[in-house]
Amino acid sequence: MRISTSQYFGMNVQTMDDQQATLAQLYQQLSSGVSLATPSDNPVGAAQAVQLSMQGTTLSQYASNQNTALASLQAEDSSLSSISGVLTAINTQLVRAGDGSLNNGDRGSIATELQGLRNQLMGLANGTDASGNYLYAGYQASTPPFSVDAAGAVQYSGDNGVQFVQVTSSRSIATGETGNAVFRSISAAGSSPVGAGSASNTGSGVLGNVSVTNTASPTNQHKFQIDFTSSTTYTITDVTAGTPAGPAQTFAAGQAISLGGESVTISGAPNGGDSFTVTPAAQSSTDVFANLDSVIAALQTPATSASGQANLTNALGTALTQMQNTLNNVTTIQTSVGGREQEIEALQAVTQSNSLQTQSNLADLTQTNLTKVISQYTMTQYSLQAAQQGFSMIQKLSLFDYIGG
Repeated sequence: MRISTSQYFGMNVQTMDDQQATLAQLYQQLSSGVSLATPSDNPVGAAQAVQLSMQGTTLSQYASNQNTALASLQAEDSSLSSISGVLTAINTQLVRAGDGSLNNGDRGSIATELQGLRNQLMGLANGTDASGNYLYAGYQASTPPFSVDAAGAVQYSGDNGVQFVQVTSSRSIATGETGNAVFRSISAAGSSPVGAGSASNTGSGVLGNVSVTNTASPTNQHKFQIDFTSSTTYTITDVTAGTPAGPAQTFAAGQAISLGGESVTISGAPNGGDSFTVTPAAQSSTDVFANLDSVIAALQTPATSASGQANLTNALGTALTQMQNTLNNVTTIQTSVGGREQEIEALQAVTQSNSLQTQSNLADLTQTNLTKVISQYTMTQYSLQAAQQGFSMIQKLSLFDYIGG
C-alpha cells in the first residue's frame, strides 16, 4: 500500500488536531473542575449521574421531613412532661384533701388550687409547636382544640386525625396525638377499675380500692353494682350481663366482696338504699376535665355529717383512680413518642450516611480528578509537541537531498 505525500500530511495534521482537541477538553476539565459537562462526554456516566442526583434530592427531602417530624415530637414530648407534672400535682392535692383533720374551708382552698391546676392543664391541652400548630387538634391544627362552654364544661372541637410524615421510602411516622387520645382516653395496660359510691348515699359506707384476684377472668371487663337492701344485707348485679351475681349476702365492714375476678371492701356503715359501683377503666369516665370538675364540686360541698364525709371520701377515691389512669395514659403516650424520637434519630444517621455516599459517587462521576487529568494533560502535551517536531523535520526532507551526493 502506497501512502502519498498528501495522505501523509493529512494523517499527521489530523493526529495533531485530535491531540489539540484532547488538550482543550482536558484544560476545560481543569479550569471548571467538572469532568462531565455534557452527556456526550460520558453517556453511561451521565445516566448514572442523573440517577444519583435524583437519589440525592430524595434523600435531602427525607432529611428535611425527619427534622420536621423530630421537632414536632420533641415539642409534644416536652408538653407531655408538663402534663404529667400537673397530673402529679393534682394527685398530691387529692391525697391531701383526704386528710380527716381538714375542715370545709381547707377543702375549699384545695378546690381552688385544683381549679388553677385545671386551668394549667387546659393551657397545655391548647399548646402549640414552634410553627404555631396546635399539638392536640388532629387535622384542625390551626384551631384551639379545647374550649369552655357556657356551662363551664370543657369541650373538644378537634378531630381524631393523626398527622404522619414520610421519613423514608417505606416508613411514615405519626408526629402527634389527638386531644381525645391524651385527655379523654386511658391506656388498656396499667389502668385500674374505678370504684364509686352514689352521691345520694345516706350511710357512712366507704368503698376501698379494687383488687384483681383473677387476671384471666372475663368478668374483669364487666361493670358491677352493689346495692344495700338494708344496713346488713346487699346484692350484687353484673350490670354488663344484666343479671344478678348471686343471692343476697350479709354485710360485714371490711370484709372482701367478690366481683367475679375482682374484690373490694366497704368500710363504715352503709344504709339501706345505698349503692356502689365498680367499672372497668375503659368504661368509666375518661375525660380528665369532667373528672376534675366532679371532684372540685365535691370538695366545694360542705361535709357536715358522717354521710357527707363518706360521700366526699368516695368521690376523692374515685377521682384518684381516674387521675392515676389518666397519668398512666399520658406516660404510655410519652413512651411511644420517645420511641419515635429515637427511631427518627437513627434514621437521620442512616440518611446522612446515604447522602454522603451518594454525593461522593456523584462527585466521582462529574468532578475532575486533578491528579489524573493533569497527568493526562501533560502526556498529551508531550505527545503533541513530539508530533509537531517530527512532522516539522520530515516535511523538510526532499529526494533531491539524496541525489548527486
